[in-house]
Amino acid sequence: MQHEYILHNDEFFTIHHPILTSSNRSFRYGDGLFETMRMSGGKLLFPELHADRLRAGMKALKIEGSVLLDEYFLKQKTAELCKKNKLRDNVRFRLSVYRNGDGLYTPNSNKSGYILEASPLTESGYELNKKGLIIDVFDEITKPINPLSNYKTSSALVYVMAGLFKKQHKLDEAIILNQNGFLCESISSNVFVVYDKQIYTPALSEGCISGVMRKVVMGLAKANDISIIEAQLNPEVLREAEEVFITNALGGIRWVMGYGRKRYFNEVSKGLSTLLNNL
Repeated sequence: MQHEYILHNDEFFTIHHPILTSSNRSFRYGDGLFETMRMSGGKLLFPELHADRLRAGMKALKIEGSVLLDEYFLKQKTAELCKKNKLRDNVRFRLSVYRNGDGLYTPNSNKSGYILEASPLTESGYELNKKGLIIDVFDEITKPINPLSNYKTSSALVYVMAGLFKKQHKLDEAIILNQNGFLCESISSNVFVVYDKQIYTPALSEGCISGVMRKVVMGLAKANDISIIEAQLNPEVLREAEEVFITNALGGIRWVMGYGRKRYFNEVSKGLSTLLNNL
C-alpha cells in the first residue's frame, strides 16, 4: 500500500506521523499563514504570485525566512512532494508557515517552520461550474480591516463560523462582510459583481484577501480591455446585480446562480473563464 507523505522543514513524514507539539505557535495562537496552490498538467500555476503574497505576509507577521521561500522554493518542494507521493498532473497543495519558537503571546524567536501537503485533483483545468452556486450573506461575525487582512493567516475563525452558517443553511458558499458592513469576500474566494454591465470587486482596503486568482482575473480583464473597478460595495448590490462570481487559485472562476429569490446570468464569468483557460 502506497504511503502518503507531507514535507515538514525539508523532511518527509507519513501524513499520520505526529510532527507538531502542543507548544506550536500556530496551534496556540494562530501565529502563521498559508498558501493554497494548484498544479495542472504537472506545472505549478502562478508560483510567482504565491511567492510574492507569502513573502509579503511573512514580513507583515515579522516571521523570518521570507527570502528563502521564493518562487524557486515553491517549485522545488512541490515537485519533490509529488515525486514522493507518486502524484503527476493535477495536484492541490497547502503550504503552512508558522513562527517556530517558544514563548507566550510574545515570541522568543521569529524563525519560521513549514508544512507542505499534497492531494490529487480530478479536474485538469479551470472548468466553469455547470450548476451555479447558491449563496447568502453571513452577517453574524464581520471581518476586521487591518494590515493583516489581505493575507491568509492561520487565524481563521470568521471563515469557520461562516462555514458552519453555510452548512446549516445548505448553501454552496457564504459571503462575508467587513467591519463596516460592506462586501469583503466569501469563505474561500474573492467576490466579483456585474452591475449595470460593469464589473466590481471589493478593494483590498475593504479587508479582503489579496487573492492570486483575483489578481490573475483582473490582469486578464485589463489585457482584454474589460474594465474592473475596485470599490466599496454595499451588500444590497447583490439584489440588483446581473452576475456574481467568485475566484480562487484552486477553482478558478465559479459563477453564482442564486441569492435568495434573485437569479443571475453567467455571460461575463463564462467569457473570463475561457480567457483563463487560454493561459
